[in-house]
Amino acid sequence: MTDKSAEQAPDAEARQAIERDLRAVEAAVRAIGGKWKIMIVAKLDGGPVRFSDLQRNMPLISHQSLTTQLRQLQQDGVVRREVYAEVPPRVEYSLSEVGRKISPLMSSLTAWGYELLKLREER
Repeated sequence: MTDKSAEQAPDAEARQAIERDLRAVEAAVRAIGGKWKIMIVAKLDGGPVRFSDLQRNMPLISHQSLTTQLRQLQQDGVVRREVYAEVPPRVEYSLSEVGRKISPLMSSLTAWGYELLKLREER
C-alpha cells in the first residue's frame, strides 16, 4: 500500500459513514415528511384511532389526502391498519412498533418548532 492510498482509506471510510448517516436521515424524513404525516403520527400517539375520528380532529385535511398519507405511512411501516369484521366495517389506525419509537421525539420536535416560530416573529 502506498502512502497516498493509506491516507485516502480513512477518508473513504469517513465518506461512507457520512453517506450511511445521510441515507438514514433521508429515510426518516421521507417517512414522516409529508404535509400531514407528522400531525397524523401525533394524533395516533395516544393509541388506535378510527379514520373518521382522525378526519374530525384534522378538519383542514381532505379525505383523499388523509387516505394517501395513511397509506404512505403504512408502506413505510410507521402505521398499522386494522380492519374489524363488523357491519359496518370498523377500521382503526395505530402506530407500529417502529412508529412508536418517534413518540419520545415529538415533544422535542414541538419545542424546537416553537423556537423556530419565535425566531421568525422576532425578525
